[in-house]
Amino acid sequence: EVQLVESGGGLVQAGGSLRLSCAASGFTFDDYAIGWFRQAPGKEREGVSCISSSDGSTYYADSVKGRFTISSDNAENTVHLEMINLMPEDTAIYYCAATRWLLNGLWPSEFEYWGQGTQITVSS
Repeated sequence: EVQLVESGGGLVQAGGSLRLSCAASGFTFDDYAIGWFRQAPGKEREGVSCISSSDGSTYYADSVKGRFTISSDNAENTVHLEMINLMPEDTAIYYCAATRWLLNGLWPSEFEYWGQGTQITVSS
């Protein structure tokens, strides 16, 4: 059974930092790309970042470049998202997702498997 479990969300003040983790199981981790997405109330789900577990290629939305860093621990089948200088507009539910066939890396429709999400709230 494929499982993606997010952790590390919470409440933080603007300018603060958080680290999200996505623990994957049930599939061959090295064959997949793992992406992070977010969805704020009333908005569509948007791609935040993605990493290819096979070659380490990374992708970032313009809105998070320079503030978020994605990394993969293939030994632990886990992907991390380090977030610094968080802003109120980063408030959303954050989801990790997995895809075997990476194209753009930030399109939700590319991804086959999804976690349940973790809430991040950034207060001003």
